[in-house]
Parts: sequence; structure tokens; C-alpha cells
Amino acid sequence: MAESRPYVLDTDIISLFQRGESTVRANLLRVDANSRFVTVVSMAEQLQGWLALIRRARSEAEAARNFQRLYKTIHFYQALNIWTYNSDAVAEFNRLRGQKICIGTQDLRIGAIALSRNAILITRNTRDFSQIPSLTLADWSQSEA
Repeated sequence: MAESRPYVLDTDIISLFQRGESTVRANLLRVDANSRFVTVVSMAEQLQGWLALIRRARSEAEAARNFQRLYKTIHFYQALNIWTYNSDAVAEFNRLRGQKICIGTQDLRIGAIALSRNAILITRNTRDFSQIPSLTLADWSQSEA
């Protein structure tokens, strides 16, 4: 893991870290915090997920639990380096979209952010992200990352 390029974490790796998955945690801790990033897209995916659960809550107790999880997620992201979806990422997204890459829009946005920053994308979803030309991937959920 001696790579000098920045690392950007996909939403699946973030979720594993939040749940305390030991392999992901160990791999993350090997890299300087200033070299680790997340995207605003991942943050939005997680916040939208909690908001959807709050809307579907069948009781106030369930809503309260989900509001607590939403709060913890917001607090979690406050301590991270977050990359926005800026004009460079939009240009990459449009270039990739023009190549007819068939993956989800949010994944394509995350990939575009990683490409625009020359970052290594950390994900378990290599099946989809490997469709993006020139995107470097690593899976830190495995023992040997």
C-alpha cells in the first residue's frame, strides 16, 4: 500500500468500515488520513438511505432509531476528507457516459470523481467499476489489499 496517489472510498467500503469490519479498518489505518477521501456522492447515498427509512418508519420509536443513525452518519462524515462532484468530475462523467458504460449513475459519478483526481478507488464492486477505462481499483475488504 505504498502508493502515493490518493485513495477514494466507495460507499460499500465506507459501510463496512462503519460496521467495524476488521480487514477494512486495518487496511484504512495503513494509509495516512490525508490520503483517504470519500465523495459527496457516497455521503448522499447514505443520507438518502436513512431518510427513506425515516419516511417508512412504522412507529415513532423506529423513526427515532433511524434519526439516530442519520445523526451518526452526519457526524461520521464531518471527520472525513470529502471530494465534491465538481466541473472536472462532470467532464469525466460526460466523457464516460459518451462511451456507453453501463453502470449505475451514482457509481459512474464516483468513478468520474476518482478519475478526475487521479485516485485509486477502493471498492468491493469491481465488476461494475472495472468497466471504467483507466480507473485503478483496490478491494480493501480482502486480507491482502
